[in-house]
Amino acid sequence: MSTEAREIESAYRALLQAAKNTVAPDEKIKIRKAVDLAISACNNRKILTGEPEILHVLSVARIIAAEMGLGITSIVTAVLHDSYNNLKLSDKDLEQTFGIKVVEILKGFSRITGVDSMQSSFQAENFRKLLLSLADDVRVILIKLVERLEYMRNLHLAPEKERMPLASETYFLYAPLAHRLGYYNIKSEMEDLSVKYLEPEQYSFVESRLKQTTASRNKLIKDFSAPLQEKMEKEGFKFTIKSRTKSIHSIMLKMKKQGVEFEEVYDLFAVRILIDSESNTEKSDCWRAYSIVTDLYQPNPSRLRDWISVPKSNGYESLHTTVVGPRGKWVEVQIRSFRMDEIAEKGLAAHFKYKGIKGEGGLDTWLSKMRELLESSEKDDNAFISQVKSGLYADEVFIFTPKGDLRQLPAGATVLDFAFDIHTDVGASCVGGKVNGKNVTIRHVLQNGDHVSIIRSRNQKPKQDWLSFVITNKAKSKIKQALNEEKTKAAADGKEILMRRLKNWKIPYGDLVISKLLSHYNFKNAQDLYYSIAEEKIELLQIKDVLLKEESEEVTSHLPVVPEKDIRDTKDGVDSQYSDFLVIEDRIEGLDYKLSRCCNPVFGDNIFGFVAISEGIKIHRTQCPNAHNMMSRYPYRVVAAKWTKSKNTPSFIGSIKITGVEDLGMVNKIADVIAAQKIVIRSFNYSMSDGMFEGTLNIMVPNHNVLYGLIRNIQGIKGILKANRLESN
Repeated sequence: MSTEAREIESAYRALLQAAKNTVAPDEKIKIRKAVDLAISACNNRKILTGEPEILHVLSVARIIAAEMGLGITSIVTAVLHDSYNNLKLSDKDLEQTFGIKVVEILKGFSRITGVDSMQSSFQAENFRKLLLSLADDVRVILIKLVERLEYMRNLHLAPEKERMPLASETYFLYAPLAHRLGYYNIKSEMEDLSVKYLEPEQYSFVESRLKQTTASRNKLIKDFSAPLQEKMEKEGFKFTIKSRTKSIHSIMLKMKKQGVEFEEVYDLFAVRILIDSESNTEKSDCWRAYSIVTDLYQPNPSRLRDWISVPKSNGYESLHTTVVGPRGKWVEVQIRSFRMDEIAEKGLAAHFKYKGIKGEGGLDTWLSKMRELLESSEKDDNAFISQVKSGLYADEVFIFTPKGDLRQLPAGATVLDFAFDIHTDVGASCVGGKVNGKNVTIRHVLQNGDHVSIIRSRNQKPKQDWLSFVITNKAKSKIKQALNEEKTKAAADGKEILMRRLKNWKIPYGDLVISKLLSHYNFKNAQDLYYSIAEEKIELLQIKDVLLKEESEEVTSHLPVVPEKDIRDTKDGVDSQYSDFLVIEDRIEGLDYKLSRCCNPVFGDNIFGFVAISEGIKIHRTQCPNAHNMMSRYPYRVVAAKWTKSKNTPSFIGSIKITGVEDLGMVNKIADVIAAQKIVIRSFNYSMSDGMFEGTLNIMVPNHNVLYGLIRNIQGIKGILKANRLESN
């Protein structure tokens, strides 16, 4: 038996082991048949990571069974999803062997063109197709999520230039989708694996610090859990206490958002109390357990989260609190029943399993809203992706109508969002609202538990500025729709005005005339021109002058304008001076490149190139604040780049933000440290107020080692609280 054959046999046995809890013994024959079909259809093909396609699909099927808890239909589909178009069996034969559902899901995969091929660039339309499969069978998405997870676990085997775009796409789209569907474990792992490639240095730092603090953390958990266990046993609870460390991504996020170091992240781990409880008593049992926890340890009142009374829209139910544990350390405590835990761990599958018991339907509400978004007339890909991302990430607030009905809205929703959520006509005529009995404007941001009624007026119409503060997809799409209808109506009036005037001027109306006006006024289409005429933004006599110009003037006016600034302008950081120190793969002939000013890359930083429209290739740091956005939206414009050694290294701009305690001699102390390293200062801006010192230092350095060495030396100055590299200027 060959090595590959042994690996396939081992993967198959692992799949059967994982499926034993979700697949009946007599159904295992279907898995064997599916595997045999896949082996012959895969035909020794390899995927992007270099592993055989058959091992990839077996791994996907195993995760589907073990980590998602899905059954025979999903497992068989996972085994066949990559080889469906190469199978020797017809759809009719497949249906007879595996059932109609398997064929329907496989067809769903076949429709997601582009997304299925890891070689193709990400396009908004592909993700739109993926989400549309929600309407057919949500298992298409679940298997797609697992397939992406499997790719991410083996991403180190993929070509280097493919890693960052895939990691970014996973971070921005697939991880939030897993979160929204309730798969917290998959979401966390996707985020961790993504930042491992997107921010490798920070990831390695947090990972090593977690390993160093394992022993002390385990002792703290033991000291915290012992009295809790004893008291809950006395109260007659059947329960299990688990603990888990926060994900690396979660810790990194806290460090960034709160501007703190690793040691200052106060709740590095959470203790989870799982209660064996009947469905009719689980809520009261959780609150009893909460009472025991807060009797033993002082809680932080602002950190109580009650998702038992009102679950999240993805079905998540739990009580969360943060308490002061042993040695004054903060500990997050999660309290839930075993049923609630299964929903949290196995997401959508468990949600539908328990739907009859706990029919809160929040996930169904989100699914219907997502379909509403997909069916909207949004044509702009970037706007579509932005709306999808906001719908995936949003936390919820729960609002009461005057009749006491409960409505779920994204956190940050306004009175106007609430009005559109009730009905389009209510939103379009909304002039304000009453929140908890007080009159408020349409811009008022709603809080959890608010009682809201809408004030309407017949004279109200949707306005352009409404789009600047509403956040729900429904409100945005309905406002745009109303504005477009209004614009279409005004444009028709404008067209009639123009045609009447042209007739008076004895100028024939036609495509040539409209083309001249569009070019002169720089409009994208005729509707914009007509609308501007109707709104009197363009004077009709001016139009007459434009059309009656002499041909020579017209030709001159249409000559292409040559931009004054050439792409090689060194003021913007150009890079003829850096050409000896950068190696760009797939270099596009004729394109120059420059260092991006948004993140100021320095020799030695992890970098990539981005083909900018009209600006050649821009070199960014992988930690650039704009990097994720560029990679997820335009991966086909990303090119691999790296530094290469040279004898005469130029200087690069590095920026450092410094905060400390106010001291008249602080500036001199910083200047002395810089002078000791013989570093040139380009600019140093600082201010002192309320006893605090804050400054931004721009310096010229040969590489990132010198930059970070200087930062460490500045941090050593007495009175300096923090010195760190600025991500962007």
